[in-house]
Amino acid sequence: MNLKSPEQKSGYIVLPGERLGVIEEFIPDSGTYVKDSVIYSKIIGHALMDLLNKRVSVYPLINGAVTPKVGTIVLGQVGNAQTDNALVRIFKVGDKKISGVFGGIIHISDVSDRYINSMNEVCKSGDIIRAKVISEKNQVYHLTTNDRNLGVLYGFCSRCSNVMNPDRYEVRCPKCGSIEKRKTATDYGNEPL
Repeated sequence: MNLKSPEQKSGYIVLPGERLGVIEEFIPDSGTYVKDSVIYSKIIGHALMDLLNKRVSVYPLINGAVTPKVGTIVLGQVGNAQTDNALVRIFKVGDKKISGVFGGIIHISDVSDRYINSMNEVCKSGDIIRAKVISEKNQVYHLTTNDRNLGVLYGFCSRCSNVMNPDRYEVRCPKCGSIEKRKTATDYGNEPL
């Protein structure tokens, strides 16, 4: 067995998306993901091929590298809000800012216990949102705002792009007077970014 072949690089530095092996050969472990039966690196780090236990993992190159995980609270900016989901660019995990780019998605069913007609009642493009990671399926971070402490932290007016002020179950623009719906967090406007 040649350890320098593209599928067997134990100890070598690998990049996100780099092929590590196939699931017929190895069991994917930490720092990896599987797509179409192929195991890839999820992070920049050292690949470890455990030939005895048939496991492959990637250990972070930088100690304490922060990546979203199931159960963690993240902050992100809404990039695109459609009828039934919103795309989010994650920039903070817990209280640590991250330098990489992680994308998340919030589906309308993961927003609230009550019925929501459209994601436009929850958030709009540009809003800063706090959410919880509930899944990493297909290397996409699935998020939820179904909690009082989760939701929009800073909403921006659709008309003039000014920061909106909370007003009961809505937000109001102090500049143009526009009133819009948002699913706001209990500490709306108070989160340091």
